[in-house]
Amino acid sequence: MYTRQEISQIRKKFWTSFGQYMRPVAGADGEKKNWLNYKTGIRHIYFRMDAGTNAASVTIELRHTDSALRVHYFEQLLSMKNVLEQMTGEAWDWQLQTTDENGNVISRISKIVEGVNIFKEADWPRIISFLKPRMIALDKFWSLAKDILE
Repeated sequence: MYTRQEISQIRKKFWTSFGQYMRPVAGADGEKKNWLNYKTGIRHIYFRMDAGTNAASVTIELRHTDSALRVHYFEQLLSMKNVLEQMTGEAWDWQLQTTDENGNVISRISKIVEGVNIFKEADWPRIISFLKPRMIALDKFWSLAKDILE
């Protein structure tokens, strides 16, 4: 078992390593990106990355408190499903309505890899190899989708 402080340090070390690994990667627009805190430019739409003890994930989260607006954005993204899945080369999980860890209703589009553990440094290359191409593909997708959503 790890203490809270050790858990925090391991997570920080992983995300710092991932950030350094991604630093030289330019965005689809040729500009420098903050991959760890990706700004979509549209309020309540977020790109999230997570890594835990059993899995790692990349998600697009729609967190509008106005459910009609959240559904509207989800449907617009759904109309571009083929584009996203062609850019990433794989099917994603599309959830119109789910709840987050705090019980808030959100919409989520996600891709998950199971069987990896952020607390096993030997798994880090596999986690990074999962996250990197999907974030780059999401950035390319977003360069097209953002204009449609705005």
